[in-house]
Amino acid sequence: MADKFKKGDKVKWKTSQGETTGEVKKKLTSPIEIKGHHVAASKDNPEYLVESDKTGKEAAHKPDALEKIED
Repeated sequence: MADKFKKGDKVKWKTSQGETTGEVKKKLTSPIEIKGHHVAASKDNPEYLVESDKTGKEAAHKPDALEKIED
């Protein structure tokens, strides 16, 4: 399976406040705790650490929740 996103990709996703944008920081392929939240990432089910353009905060997102923004 090819990587869906890579570090530096600009992406957008939906939130309860609407759509927001950010930048992929890295691909997560093992379980990790982020700000007290358990992220059950694995090689078979990776997630992506994304930094929000709006808040500067990082969060993990499943690939299906993200959409690449073309430059």
